[in-house]
Amino acid sequence: MKFTPVLLGLSLAAVGASLAPAQDAASTSVPRVLQITREYSKPYKGGAAHDKTESAFITAMNRAKFPAYYVGMNSMSGKARSLYMTRYTSFAEWEKDNDIEAKGALAADVERASLADGELLEEVDSGVYTYEEELSFHPHNDIQTHHFYQIFAFHVRPGHEREWHELVKMVKDAHEKAGDSAHWGMYSLMFGGEAGTYVALTGDPTMSSIDDAFTGRKKYLEALGGEEGMAKADALFGAAVDTSHSELFAVNPKQSYVSADWIKQDATFWKPKTEAAPKAATAAVAKPVPAAAAKPASR
Repeated sequence: MKFTPVLLGLSLAAVGASLAPAQDAASTSVPRVLQITREYSKPYKGGAAHDKTESAFITAMNRAKFPAYYVGMNSMSGKARSLYMTRYTSFAEWEKDNDIEAKGALAADVERASLADGELLEEVDSGVYTYEEELSFHPHNDIQTHHFYQIFAFHVRPGHEREWHELVKMVKDAHEKAGDSAHWGMYSLMFGGEAGTYVALTGDPTMSSIDDAFTGRKKYLEALGGEEGMAKADALFGAAVDTSHSELFAVNPKQSYVSADWIKQDATFWKPKTEAAPKAATAAVAKPVPAAAAKPASR
């Protein structure tokens, strides 16, 4: 299916249709630097096996009281993979965290965890992105409530940034006029890939917001300018973008290293209780089964 600007607008509307505008965070509070590490697992080597190897990273981070938290998520579309997103206010802050990781027991613990994790993986790569305030729309900063992410990637043709900016402004203006709850944070790739790459990140507490977005489609298209506006948006999209795709991910608390404050705010999600082991079907008294170690995530 062709990914037109109309679908772009509809999809981006989905990322926050269930969240009230009062929850919107000021764009100035959005961290400037975003690191995304991608781990492609071998066939059938994800799931509990990956949770287990990732738990070693989290144990090491907690022991060291490492200050850089990250969210881990698993793909619900496309090739099997996990993403680990870490946000920094600046590159200088990132450098300080790297210095901490390189010293003492943490470095050795991370190396051991990496070797075990690597047995399950086909490929690992990392990209570094910077926040684009002008191209973002009512970004939310309450990411501790996001359990699902839609990620939209675009590659802008060299020399066509003007059309790209005009297109995104047109989409933003239409959402503003429609008065819907659309929101996204736009990032441009700075290191680790092809220049001209942009990603729009949208997070939701539930997948029902994707359903909700369809109910506002008609109003959004009218705000875009009807048939004439759609034609203009299509033309801008064709001129500016040569490739695009979208993916859906589910946040995995067992592969996420998050703060105690996050856990306190939503303990049911971030640190669910371990189910009690069934009693043994014998006359002997069953010994209690030790609770499994909590499994938050990596990088």
